[in-house]
Amino acid sequence: MPLDTAPAPLLDSFGRTVSYLRLSVTDRCDIRCTYCMAEKMAFLPKRDVLSLEELAKLSDVFIHRGVRKLRLTGGEPLVRRDVMDLFKHLSKHLKSGALDELTLTTNGTLLAKYAETLAACGVKRVNVSLDTLDPQRYRDVTRIGDISMVLAGIDAAIAAGLQVKLNAVASRGVFEYEVDALIAFAHKRGAALTLIEEMPLGDTGLDRSQSVLSLRDLQADLAKRWTLTPQRHSSGGPARYMRVEQTGGHLGFISPMSCNFCALCNRVRVSCTGQLYTCMGDEGAVDLRGPLRHSEAAVERAIRAALDAKPERHNFALDRMAEPAVTRHMSALGG
Repeated sequence: MPLDTAPAPLLDSFGRTVSYLRLSVTDRCDIRCTYCMAEKMAFLPKRDVLSLEELAKLSDVFIHRGVRKLRLTGGEPLVRRDVMDLFKHLSKHLKSGALDELTLTTNGTLLAKYAETLAACGVKRVNVSLDTLDPQRYRDVTRIGDISMVLAGIDAAIAAGLQVKLNAVASRGVFEYEVDALIAFAHKRGAALTLIEEMPLGDTGLDRSQSVLSLRDLQADLAKRWTLTPQRHSSGGPARYMRVEQTGGHLGFISPMSCNFCALCNRVRVSCTGQLYTCMGDEGAVDLRGPLRHSEAAVERAIRAALDAKPERHNFALDRMAEPAVTRHMSALGG
């Protein structure tokens, strides 16, 4: 189909419009978070990963069919060689008005290097994963990480004019005593903080039933110390936001386990190998690599067929955390 025509929007069989694409550019990462991947990961051979040109072409197809927000993920997207070339390509859609927002989720270790270039490409906002402010616990959670690199990245992003949102995976135990410090840290810098329930994705070698923390319980505990006022503010994702009156900052809650939000799902995910996943909590995927190498029309047919089969909801449950719900690690799609 010529790019000067307007195809029908992307709809699933439940009438939900897909306007948000999360595109993984690599499965590789420079840290090994315990909730995300195994300590000794077997990463994909480079020949299996789509080229940057193919990722750009695939993005163009989605954008021309109504995707208004695109987030680059990994693994860690900034470890992908020449990934800034992809950002520069996608920035043209921001300039034309075809794309409302181009963002990324990063662990922050390389953000100091790329913050200014990201801002120059039209990126306005970045999500940075940060589960603790304690250097030793950060190394324990990430297995090999250096928190000083992340803190430098956050400072560089703010200095470059990027809006920063910190993401923290909630867990039972020490985290419950650290969350107040994370709130204060984020809000002092004008950043939002979003808390995320751990999901049963892939075998990490740990028993998630011992670490998963319901955000309903955590929110009730936080409300004993902070005045939390519900907000209508939305970043286009599943987070529910509260204003913390003592700081004036926003605190988000993403609760896939304790508070299903699938009825509002507006997103799909594509892996770095070109597999389209319409649900984070489902094994089903449709290959876009073959169609991409054939024609744009073939890609569109594959996308629409996948959306017709998109499940109504995921099947995650707090009482079934001991075993992975899907074999795929979180690092395959970036959460």
